[in-house]
Amino acid sequence: MTHQRFRKFNTADTYPEQNLDNDLCQAVRAGNTVYLRGQVGQDLATRESVGTGDARAQTEQAMKNVKMLLEEAGSELDHICKITVYLTDRAYRDDVYREIGKWLKGVFPVSTGLIIDGLARPEWVMEIDVIAVIPDGS
Repeated sequence: MTHQRFRKFNTADTYPEQNLDNDLCQAVRAGNTVYLRGQVGQDLATRESVGTGDARAQTEQAMKNVKMLLEEAGSELDHICKITVYLTDRAYRDDVYREIGKWLKGVFPVSTGLIIDGLARPEWVMEIDVIAVIPDGS
């Protein structure tokens, strides 16, 4: 199998108020590359939002999710090569990037940051996309 899919779900369960029906997953491992679904301030086990109104708390939860998903796919934070950070307000930038920096100290990924109008739920103020590459022999 060239792709492994982790934590499959349907958007009808995740966003019942939005009348969607898409089959997705939280992570895909393709060879040595791991692609994560954008992570937000949501507990993956309970689907409850975390840190409403608190960009730092949402980022902490998103990074907990990133770590957990990477490990489930056989990877780790040190393997992260690329992050893309989405913010709903430039004012959140300092809190979000400080929190990400705690988790990725010494990793040195490339990073893109975007200011956007909104995310899938109005209480979410940040989202992080991650691509990791597992070194050969790991």
